[in-house]
Amino acid sequence: MGEAHPKWVLGIVGGSGLYEIDGLEDARWEELSSPWGAPSDAVLHGVLRGVEVRFLPRHGRGHRLSPSHLNYRANVDVLKRAGVTDVLSLSAVGSLREELSPGCFVAVDQFIDRTFARETSFFGQGLVAHVSMADPVCPRLSGLAVAAARDAGAPVTAGGTYLAMEGPQFSTKAESRLYRSWGCDVIGMTNMPEAKLAREAELPYASLAMVTDYDSWRDDDSAPVEIQQILEVMHANSALAKATLVRLCGALAASPREPSPIDTGLDNALVTPPEHRDKALLAKLDAIAGRALAPL
Repeated sequence: MGEAHPKWVLGIVGGSGLYEIDGLEDARWEELSSPWGAPSDAVLHGVLRGVEVRFLPRHGRGHRLSPSHLNYRANVDVLKRAGVTDVLSLSAVGSLREELSPGCFVAVDQFIDRTFARETSFFGQGLVAHVSMADPVCPRLSGLAVAAARDAGAPVTAGGTYLAMEGPQFSTKAESRLYRSWGCDVIGMTNMPEAKLAREAELPYASLAMVTDYDSWRDDDSAPVEIQQILEVMHANSALAKATLVRLCGALAASPREPSPIDTGLDNALVTPPEHRDKALLAKLDAIAGRALAPL
């Protein structure tokens, strides 16, 4: 099992207005610097239902950054520096299944990564590491999020495969139908490499994907995906997402944080022996991998 953390500190990555929640106490924005570059925004520190939370607007306040231009490494790094123990992603997705209609939530448990223009790892030349991504989300945190969403009144599907596309354009019909044939359930642009980087940072990660539209796989007489339609559903989903967070934090406050195997996920992942590790890269990894790299 992993190392015990004395308390939950929940990192929440999502829409720029998600943090405007009634009951959020001691709220303050903190600018955090990262050796990996500039994160999307400052991190909002606060307390919700007795649990410390850290909100990071994924696209920046005002939705200034496209999925391809997010600095995913810096975002995960500043969450780790902010003391986060676990990360919940909230994001908009398109549906690849008739039964997953707009307004549904899907607790994703698998990913297919089709992105290509992003930095996908903290490790590389000078220090090689290979973390396991067989089970990319934390079942404990995901289960708690599902229960909280249902308690908030959201229609939730537990489990589903998320196709991560590069964007920012939406899929062609041929692409959308291909992803359906692969067994994918939803499609989005932001959860990869976010989930991979969270695993490298030893942060248990869960994803609540909020369906805003059917992707472009349906019959020719269906209207194509339009951003205005998506924004309207996103606004409706926002209230349910906030209610979910309130209930999730209430559940976390009622149960101590037990150790997770993900807390020590780097123990068997580092390949490069200490004498061959690049000192400059080691310095950048102080927050992400400091526990695993600390001298015995």
